Amino acid sequence: MSLQALTSVLWRERQLLELLLFKLEEEQLLLTAGKTRWLGHATREVENVLEQIREIELGRSVESDTVATQLGLEPGPSLQQLAERAPEPWDELLRAHRQAFLELTAQIDSLAAGNRELLSTSHRATQEALANLQHDAHTYDASGSTGTNRHEVTARLLDQNF
Repeated sequence: MSLQALTSVLWRERQLLELLLFKLEEEQLLLTAGKTRWLGHATREVENVLEQIREIELGRSVESDTVATQLGLEPGPSLQQLAERAPEPWDELLRAHRQAFLELTAQIDSLAAGNRELLSTSHRATQEALANLQHDAHTYDASGSTGTNRHEVTARLLDQNF
């Protein structure tokens, strides 16, 4: 039966989802530490894992359809539908994969949302800092008034962590 081939694909997909979770956590650590230098590398790694997941999903679809036909189901079944028709011990194994996918997906969604929020916050802070640099920040002269001469040197504060 093709259940063995299907579960092999499911194990590989679970491994890739766990790797994606790890890569997203790496990305989050870089964001929270302000290490934007490596953010491009981390993002490319996430994209590479996503591409591998897309490829394995094609294999999963083919194997699922094969098993569905053998079990008397229509093509495109859910793991739950396959588990309901599969003989023991495959039924429990398919249910365990389904549960693991649900948990991993929830964790990935949560982490990805957090990373998007961190990126958005960082972007807004950078935009505000750049906007402040465009305005003249006058200092006081010896008489206590602010300088208005365009050619005079002005003081600016810049957070070097950007």
